[in-house]
Amino acid sequence: MSEIRFSDVRTNGVMLHLAEAGPSDGPVVFLLHGFPEYWQTWENYIGPLAKAGFHVIAPDQRGYNLSEKPLGIAAYDLDQLAADITSLADHFEANHFSVIGHDWGGTVGWWIAMHSPTRLDRLAVINAPHPSVWREAMQSNPQQRRKSLYVKLFRVPWLPEFLLRRRRFAALAQSLEATAAGSTQAERDRYLAAWSVPGALTAMLNWYRAFLKKDLPQSGDLRIVTPVLLIWGEQDPFGVRELAQASLRLCVHGRAIYFSDASHWVHREEGARCLQVLLEFLAKGDAKAPTTNP
Repeated sequence: MSEIRFSDVRTNGVMLHLAEAGPSDGPVVFLLHGFPEYWQTWENYIGPLAKAGFHVIAPDQRGYNLSEKPLGIAAYDLDQLAADITSLADHFEANHFSVIGHDWGGTVGWWIAMHSPTRLDRLAVINAPHPSVWREAMQSNPQQRRKSLYVKLFRVPWLPEFLLRRRRFAALAQSLEATAAGSTQAERDRYLAAWSVPGALTAMLNWYRAFLKKDLPQSGDLRIVTPVLLIWGEQDPFGVRELAQASLRLCVHGRAIYFSDASHWVHREEGARCLQVLLEFLAKGDAKAPTTNP
């Protein structure tokens, strides 16, 4: 396995903590985590991608773990989150790069595909609908509205922080431990440490608060030209399959793979199969293949 290198890089006005591996002159691939994780969710992906010749960069996104936690909801606007990644690419002198993103990391990837399509070679999204699709479904799809009730709770000041801190972040821990992959005590301890960093929990929740304030374009007006691979665990407690289907319809060159028995954390539960399709996608750019169920 390629050795993981760690660094702190100031970019777009914030200090980001990075895990990095692979040849510095290889094609850049950013691995973007979601809520409530941090770079280490990609631990089993970094080595194989680096071995395949990619320059792999997995940041703690702003507000998470060891990265800086700017104050205020506006600091977590999607424009800022996407600029963190394009600015990191500038730091590494990468005119072009690919993104693999889960959950909020996928949302950032969608936003980059909208606003910096000439720089984005490939986008692989794991259980993350396009943000416009997600917002619209919260309003028009009764099942999705129920699944997104937690998002409205997160909008409230201080109360979500109070509830999530109870019993040593039990609610966050249970959401991760419910996966088929399970977790070790050491892993649980690392997550607890990440959530306990001063300011981290509010910063993490501010991603949701900023999203709810954001003016988003109508999904029907959008076309994503970057090749997209969408991986979706169909037992997702937070999102219906229709979100994936609607997001895929925005893509000029898109492919979806559905895992019928996997959840929101499909990248943990089906790690070997996810890694295989990701390597194939990045190597061949096979985004025009039909939708499949492994």
